[in-house]
Amino acid sequence: MMLQQHLLFVLYSFCGIVIKEAATKNKVKGSQAQFPITQNVTVVEGSTANMTCRVDYNDNTSLQWSNPAQQTLFFGDKKALRDNRIELVRASWKELTISINDVTLSDEGQYTCSLFTMPVKTSKAFLTVLGVPAKPEITGLSRPAQEGEDVTLTCTTSGSKPAADIRWFRNDKEVQGQKEINATGRSFTVRSTIHLKVDRTDDGAAYTCVVEHIALGSLPHQVTEVLEVHYPPQVQIVRSVIVPQEGQYFKLECVSKGNPLPEPVFWTKDGGELPDVERMIVEGRDLIITTLNKTDNGTYRCEASNHLGTNRDEFTLYVYDPNALTQPGPDHALIGGVVAVVVFITLCFIIVLGRYLARHKGTYLTNEAKGAEDAPDADTAIINAEGNHAHAEEKKEYFI
Repeated sequence: MMLQQHLLFVLYSFCGIVIKEAATKNKVKGSQAQFPITQNVTVVEGSTANMTCRVDYNDNTSLQWSNPAQQTLFFGDKKALRDNRIELVRASWKELTISINDVTLSDEGQYTCSLFTMPVKTSKAFLTVLGVPAKPEITGLSRPAQEGEDVTLTCTTSGSKPAADIRWFRNDKEVQGQKEINATGRSFTVRSTIHLKVDRTDDGAAYTCVVEHIALGSLPHQVTEVLEVHYPPQVQIVRSVIVPQEGQYFKLECVSKGNPLPEPVFWTKDGGELPDVERMIVEGRDLIITTLNKTDNGTYRCEASNHLGTNRDEFTLYVYDPNALTQPGPDHALIGGVVAVVVFITLCFIIVLGRYLARHKGTYLTNEAKGAEDAPDADTAIINAEGNHAHAEEKKEYFI
């Protein structure tokens, strides 16, 4: 009997332990399953933000969304705040999703999803709103600039959040600007400035301001201004023929550059008007002489002017006789060169010969005097000659 009672006690104890552990596990599981889950959201100003709150398990407990001011937006499927931009997307025991249309920068902040258990469980989600920068504007080009003038170009964009980035380009080459950022409420106004000392190479140059921002993606805002620079004329005369000859057609072109473009240009000859208007024709910037002759020789001037100054260029014309250019004649340069070489060689020969004679003259005179002293008189010479003849005859007889 005692043994049976002991066994029953052990069995009851074991069952109690199992039931207690199962209850503890269910309590923990239920507590974890009823915790709300949210995610942070980033949207561009003017678009729609969807805020979602979920639970894995729910014992028919209501979910609620509240804004950063802790005002209830939706309690379950019941709308609590009168704002036509806020709408219900989905409501169930496991999910509560709402949408905020036409989002503004003031909608940014921390939103709260609450699960009304005991105690209430909450989850936070931060809504980030990106402010779209306004299209930029370039200021500082109120009138055409003059060569050598200091010009300041400023590019401005407002409403960006975070602050936008501004880049400058001159035609296709990037140039550096000075950036300035000012806060305006929740957004920023950004300015970038470049300083120029303009010259004629800047005339027609395109200066582009590019605004880059995360809200714009790969399509940045940009604006372009073309710089106009006024400068005085530059003039150059270009001739149509290198060697002008009598009877030829001849043209002088007055190439003039300036802004404003100098119109018209003025032609003169030797400081006065063109003498023969029938043969000398001015067409635009060109001076045409239909048939050249010797009377056309002289200095021709082209002059161009605008409101910044006057410039000119001159060309001296010499008309050649075509017959003199085509007749063959002696090459005077070649002849002169040959004569110079011959004269040089002759002079060198004379100098060398003179030095040689001067060096050997004394030796020749000395040898001549010595020879006269050693020579025998006439009688001695005859005797020596006869003796030599006799001696020769003896040798001849001996050999015979």
